[in-house]
Amino acid sequence: MILRRGARWLDDRLGAASVARTSLTKVFPDHWSFMLGEIALYCFVTLVLTGVFLTFFFEPGTNQVVYHGAYAPLDGARVSAAYASSVRLSFDIRTGLLMRQVHHWAALLMLASIVVHVCRIFFTGAFRRPRELNWLIGVTLLALSLFNGFSGYSLPDDLLSGVGLRIAYSIALSVPVAGSWAAFLVFGGEFPADQIIHRLFVVHILLVPGLLVGLLAAHIGILVRQKHSQFPGPGRTEHNVVGSKFWPTYATRSTALFCAILAVLLALGGLVQINPIWLYGPFDPAQVSSPAQPDWYIGWVEGALRMYPPWEFRLFGYLVPNPFVPAVLVPAATFLLLYLWPFLEQRLAGDPDAHQLLDRPRDHPVRCAAGAGTLAFYGLLLATASNDVIARLTRVPVAALTWAGRAVLLAGPPVAAVAIYVVVRALRDSGAEGVLQVSFGQLAAAARATLRRRPPPRDTRGGRRAATTIAGGSEDP
Repeated sequence: MILRRGARWLDDRLGAASVARTSLTKVFPDHWSFMLGEIALYCFVTLVLTGVFLTFFFEPGTNQVVYHGAYAPLDGARVSAAYASSVRLSFDIRTGLLMRQVHHWAALLMLASIVVHVCRIFFTGAFRRPRELNWLIGVTLLALSLFNGFSGYSLPDDLLSGVGLRIAYSIALSVPVAGSWAAFLVFGGEFPADQIIHRLFVVHILLVPGLLVGLLAAHIGILVRQKHSQFPGPGRTEHNVVGSKFWPTYATRSTALFCAILAVLLALGGLVQINPIWLYGPFDPAQVSSPAQPDWYIGWVEGALRMYPPWEFRLFGYLVPNPFVPAVLVPAATFLLLYLWPFLEQRLAGDPDAHQLLDRPRDHPVRCAAGAGTLAFYGLLLATASNDVIARLTRVPVAALTWAGRAVLLAGPPVAAVAIYVVVRALRDSGAEGVLQVSFGQLAAAARATLRRRPPPRDTRGGRRAATTIAGGSEDP
């Protein structure tokens, strides 16, 4: 009775009942790929919960203290307050190590799910009108998540993260004209500066999470307002959504997904060691850990730095140092292209119409080829970031692996793009259910058509109808 009266009291003042009824009857598509965004969301929730716990015990200071704690090899050593508190979190605080590792694994899984989610949106054309704004918000969420992951990775002030900060400082200095000013402003002085850990701490726990929460709210709000896109199939049109209602079916499924993600992250945090800072040791500007790689989501920048030749040049009389092209220009071009892609494709394809139904990737060989070549490029950059580890395991000189990596980076993405174009075109032209059902002859015919540069047939009037027919009632992309 008390709850019912309270609900009536709120509804009398806010009129929330009609909004709640509308929300509870909202329909969500049943395809599994629509849950990728929720995986990222629930990882973010886990990050917030574990981050609150860690904040209670972490001390973001670079002042030198004497460590006295349960980790005997460091007992009596002079280390920074940030490093000492991180080691105490791992050995002296009950569940501290579990929370540290769950937090780290959640960050890795969140960024992985965002990347896969972006790929799903790209290859199915979910970024097209009227969803360009949500695509822009999603790309911004990816960029902010990358930055926040790096800032959190740098907070313990261990040797590995300290080397990463040194690289970041060098990248900032490489920006012509404004680089030295920007580096001084961000770091608070020449590296190693006393203020950087304090500033990263504020950014990591307050500024970027606040932006992420606001953008996530806008992202979900726009999705609710515009409704979900969906794959072609029986009963699905540009004006409806076929699937499960939010309550109770979808809410139950989503809650189960959250519990499963939390269980996986807790299992990883409890059983799989990650970022053992006590083994790396405290940061010392005169030392560099080797072999050493950052977390995967920033490894492609490390690979670009390692593969770029030792070239420098002058532009309008200003020196452009070596790190600028691989570590500033390549990431900037990456995100600029991501931001512009919906508008570029709309202009090049001459398709200004609104779309509720998604594309099957096979229906757009050029888009698939562009996506495959891009993924191959960044995947190879990520692999080349480990050339020192590979050299140690294979006993091949690092210089030889570097030259091999450069050759593969030049040849690999175009080969991957052409191969995917041929396979996707063969799938489209043959109408086969999957790649395994495509014959060698069909692949050869698609390859010959590609070499002859024959443009694919285009039917602007029946495009959507053809996509629905090809789908054959299947939900699978």
